[in-house]
Amino acid sequence: MRRMGHRFRALSRSGEETAERTMPDTVLLKRVIELVKPYKLRFAIAVFLALIGSVMGLIMPYLTKMAIDNYVVPFSKSQISSSVVMNGVKWLAVAYFVLALAGYGVQAGRRYLLNWIGHSIMRSLRNRMFSHLMSMSRSFYDENEVGTLMSKVTSDVATLNEVLATGLVNLATDVLTLGGILVIMLLISPWLTVVSLLTIPMLLGAALIFRSRARKAYRLTRKKIAGVMANLEESISGIRVSQSFGRQDENSRRFDRVNVENLRANVYAAQVYSMFFPTVQLIGAAGIFLVLYFGGVSYISGGLSLGVLVLFQSYVISFFSPIMDMTMFYNSLQSAFAAAERIFGLLDTPPHVRESDGAIDIGSARGKVEFRNVTFWYVPGYPVLKNFSLLVKPGETVAIVGPTGAGKSTVMNLLLRFYDVKGGAILLDDVDIRSIALPSLRRNMSIVLQDTFLFTGTLRDNIRLGRPDASEEEIRATARAVGADEFISQLPLGYDTMIRERGINLSQGQRQLVAFARALLVDPPILLLDEATSSVDPYTELLIQQALEEVMRNRTAIVIAHRLSTVRNADRIIVIDHGKIVEEGTHDDLLALGGMYKRLCDMQFRVVEAT
Repeated sequence: MRRMGHRFRALSRSGEETAERTMPDTVLLKRVIELVKPYKLRFAIAVFLALIGSVMGLIMPYLTKMAIDNYVVPFSKSQISSSVVMNGVKWLAVAYFVLALAGYGVQAGRRYLLNWIGHSIMRSLRNRMFSHLMSMSRSFYDENEVGTLMSKVTSDVATLNEVLATGLVNLATDVLTLGGILVIMLLISPWLTVVSLLTIPMLLGAALIFRSRARKAYRLTRKKIAGVMANLEESISGIRVSQSFGRQDENSRRFDRVNVENLRANVYAAQVYSMFFPTVQLIGAAGIFLVLYFGGVSYISGGLSLGVLVLFQSYVISFFSPIMDMTMFYNSLQSAFAAAERIFGLLDTPPHVRESDGAIDIGSARGKVEFRNVTFWYVPGYPVLKNFSLLVKPGETVAIVGPTGAGKSTVMNLLLRFYDVKGGAILLDDVDIRSIALPSLRRNMSIVLQDTFLFTGTLRDNIRLGRPDASEEEIRATARAVGADEFISQLPLGYDTMIRERGINLSQGQRQLVAFARALLVDPPILLLDEATSSVDPYTELLIQQALEEVMRNRTAIVIAHRLSTVRNADRIIVIDHGKIVEEGTHDDLLALGGMYKRLCDMQFRVVEAT
């Protein structure tokens, strides 16, 4: 099962690295804009402020033109007095300063709004992604690395926010600025406007070349950083195993390889950008040259005023500045689109296990469980269960044993609908579990796994995970029932002891006892134990067995165990091999049969003797 999961993840990672983008830019942009809609009022205010700022930016160079043509040049020709010049220039300077001050306030207000909108979108989007991840079925996590998913929720969302926070409004501002400059230039001097725009075809050609390369480059950067995070998460999670086998150096080399790949991807993206940015600057310089040359000739011949020449030079610089900004925006947009595709790809991935229309709440189940001709596989062509049939009566304790890989844990995974059967049906109280609402189905079951997972928080919080409203007495009574209260009471903070990540400050056996208490506090009609006592010492196992005998009374229980000593008192023992039931009966019946169960018992007995 675990090898299959690793194989799925390897295939997924390989496919993700080589797959081409499937969502067109227009579709992605439309979906990104949908994210802004809940904040459209604030966004509209930000656009309005940007429009005001753009108009101010267009007026300020014109004030310089007025100062030159109305005061400086006439004064140089002795056409007006110095007092008139001083007074006129003074008021134009005051107007320029007022516009600059107002522009400061407008820009500050716009930036605040845009950052507020951007961070609000990030919060909403991350909540959506987290909720979606919580709804995904187990097979999804078999096929996707945790680090890659973390990258999508953190890094990709942050990258997308860079465009949402400023890019869209800045784009609107740049378009308005370009339009305003073009209109003013055409009104003042149409022929010089045409001259200054002769470089536009070159600019468009450079942009088209850049577009195809930038799209590839920034898509690659998003995937490589996901590889870095996936490797980091795996290495940290498995640090104890790595240190036990002395693989720190090898892990460092593996991390260095993915880190180098990330470096190369970002260097390639920077190379693409670094080639384009100077190209735009060079084309802009060519535009200024044309204005200076032809405008200068016209000024000398008396066809153009000095103020208009200065104004045109200022506007040409201002004209190429928005184009540079738009180029940078396109640069960010490609990276954001790569991130957006990964985000929307995750959100668009449906859970493999979904509730049917009209799914019902069955309330508290009696505990009758039936597997009816069930067939299931993780990999097509390799069935784990084949026409598997089993009836568990209400209140019956059934143990499932068999060699590794026989399909024992798969039985529980299917019963909890972590996966759906490929053929046949599973019934709870004669109702197909696919027609039962998932919360209702899982509310009737509690499971204790071999690999116990505890959440960061207090011991109390971990025990009442399935029943947040449980009273203190109920928590302590359940802990006493499974023998957990003894070690908890000896801790300095008792039930208020904080659990560190994955319960690392508790022993494996203590974590197992907490997991038992957590499962039993829910008081489910059906109790599922999957190798639940394999990690505790014989003394603790004996305490748990005594407690479970009382707890499992009048309760349906399905127990998977490798330690056959723990299932000898089960009402019925099922022996599975290659996905089929090969033997069935009580402990004594199966020993007398002399088949696989007896061979398993004999092997365990020899192992115990050897130790």
